Amino acid sequence: MKQSINQKSNRTKLTLICSAVIYLLLILFIPAINVFYQAFKDGFGNFISYITTDEFTHAIQLTLLIALIVVPINAIFGLCAAWVIARRKFPGRALVISILDVPFSVSPVVAGLMMVLLYGRNGWLGSVLESINFKVIFALPGMILATAFVTMPFVAREVIPVLEEIGPDQEEAARTLGASQWQTFWRVTLPNIRWGLLYGLILTNARAMGEFGAVSVVSGNIIRKTQTLPLFVEQAYKQYETQTAFAAAVLLACLGFVSLVLKEIVERKTHNKTS
Repeated sequence: MKQSINQKSNRTKLTLICSAVIYLLLILFIPAINVFYQAFKDGFGNFISYITTDEFTHAIQLTLLIALIVVPINAIFGLCAAWVIARRKFPGRALVISILDVPFSVSPVVAGLMMVLLYGRNGWLGSVLESINFKVIFALPGMILATAFVTMPFVAREVIPVLEEIGPDQEEAARTLGASQWQTFWRVTLPNIRWGLLYGLILTNARAMGEFGAVSVVSGNIIRKTQTLPLFVEQAYKQYETQTAFAAAVLLACLGFVSLVLKEIVERKTHNKTS
């Protein structure tokens, strides 16, 4: 009887494992392999020619520029928000935490539409922006705002648990010994949260470079002006430039792979530190 139960348990485990492997093959590995095959099937030389066009070069430069602007902004915001939430008890704290999670629950397309309704020509602030000749929608500022919105929670969400775990004792001890607020932050707080902060920065950067929905709404997808790399992939595929689209997709996949490797390194560092 016991042997029969063990056999059924083993069959169940084997079935679950096979189902998971098949699922991953169908939605992840086979599509990824096909992207790489399509990108390199005409040779490495043609692949290089696909990713050295003017449109591609501008798209990746714009993508990196937006990431370079958004990541530091959300790093500062995330640190400030995490410190206030973890170190201060105030009315409405739960509401603030819920608001911080809004980008996770709102569709990026909806977020882009909200920005159009706010900053567009016919939006609430459209006339004010037009009077000072400052363009937000279909321009770089709107793309930065959209990317900043969808990547806003990552740093704060990774740093808050770390701050709550270490507690305020070391910081209070430093202040008791005469350290200023900045000295306490740089010499006590930052070393304790560095791995959580780095983890949040990696996630923020990965999302910033791969964002499509919100940016597509506010950018207008203008070639050589407001076209990021994800938008370039869509545009190239719609124009039947499939090899160029697959080549750009390979580059995005490589960026995602690098982010996963860095994420794994940081997770191990964090685990070793806590253990």
